[in-house]
Amino acid sequence: MSPGPLDGIRVLEVAMYGFVPSAGAVLAEWGADVIKVEHAITGDPQRGLRQTGALKVEGDPNPNIEHANRGKRAIGLDMSKPEGLEVLLELAKRADVFLTSFLPGHRRKFGIDVDDIRAVNPKIVYARGSALGPRGMEAEKGGYDMTAFWCRAGTAATITPPGIEGMIGPPGPAYGDTISGTNLAGGIAAALLKRERTGEPSTVDVSLLGSGLWAMGHTIALTSHLNQLMVQPSPGVHGSPINPLVGVYETKDHRYISLVMMQPTKFWADVCRHVDREDLIDDPRFATSASIAEHTGDAVAILREVIATRTLPEWSERFATLAGPWAPVQDTLQAAGDAQVLANEYLVRAGDLDLVANPVQFDVAAPHTGPAPGFAEQTDEVLEELGLDWDRIIELKTAGAVT
Repeated sequence: MSPGPLDGIRVLEVAMYGFVPSAGAVLAEWGADVIKVEHAITGDPQRGLRQTGALKVEGDPNPNIEHANRGKRAIGLDMSKPEGLEVLLELAKRADVFLTSFLPGHRRKFGIDVDDIRAVNPKIVYARGSALGPRGMEAEKGGYDMTAFWCRAGTAATITPPGIEGMIGPPGPAYGDTISGTNLAGGIAAALLKRERTGEPSTVDVSLLGSGLWAMGHTIALTSHLNQLMVQPSPGVHGSPINPLVGVYETKDHRYISLVMMQPTKFWADVCRHVDREDLIDDPRFATSASIAEHTGDAVAILREVIATRTLPEWSERFATLAGPWAPVQDTLQAAGDAQVLANEYLVRAGDLDLVANPVQFDVAAPHTGPAPGFAEQTDEVLEELGLDWDRIIELKTAGAVT
């Protein structure tokens, strides 16, 4: 097994829930040694998450903790006790990255803010994940991906069609957390490169709000320039009003196919051949971009009728040679079994679970990963690496500083 690009990098993670821990998970899959610091008694509150919507997990493994904590080691530590903080600072001395989700007030309270950590390790990269960014009147406030990423940054309002009461929610748990965590991991990697080249450490900030805006960046640029909102069509509407090859079509088995061929004249003849309607190739209604735009309704009606005559597996076989981009509309179970997903090893084995790997591959290989640690599972191992003998470890446990 070849080492990852961050092999030898040590990350000290003092974080909870999904966002910042998912950054640590990405760094671990890139080869870093990530030590997860959890409260000595309560641990990461995410460990208690068993129910998300209608889905409930009984027993272990629990995907709600595994997804964002794969491949790490865990230590149970109470930073509010002087002995616990002493251990934390000893770990920080040996780390390349200090990664935290704690709010500014709590960082100051526990003595783990930038200046505190840099006092023991001047070259450490200090990385902070926040809800609303490090500046402004609300920098001290917390938040979740639902509030800061999904609602406040514009996705919820943009994805909800007119006439629907309320809003459409995120498609699943930790949606904005995971995207934002990958952003934070990338920022940390860039800061490590800067430190290697210049010797200067950085303070890295990524927020759920900033990540949500970035995800909507094209839309925000477009709507701000035109001073018009992007209005979502009602469900069931075909798609483009000027291009029959950009839209969704239902198959005989009530599945859906998405066609996205932005240049209709380039792909029209090929589509006609694949749906056994060669008679439409030279139809003057579909000869030019202008005529296709004018007669999109006719083309959509024809394609709806013909695509409804075969099942998705039948169309998938036929469309294997289709020149233009298309895709089956898949749920998460179908996506997890997709042959192309499996061929690229986008799912990796982590203990007893198959987890989606972080999306970056190096040297055309999937990352190697492991399961999330049990609560405080490597506490003794990590303390021994600090050079503490068993008498001192027992003292720390008796004092409640470590688990």
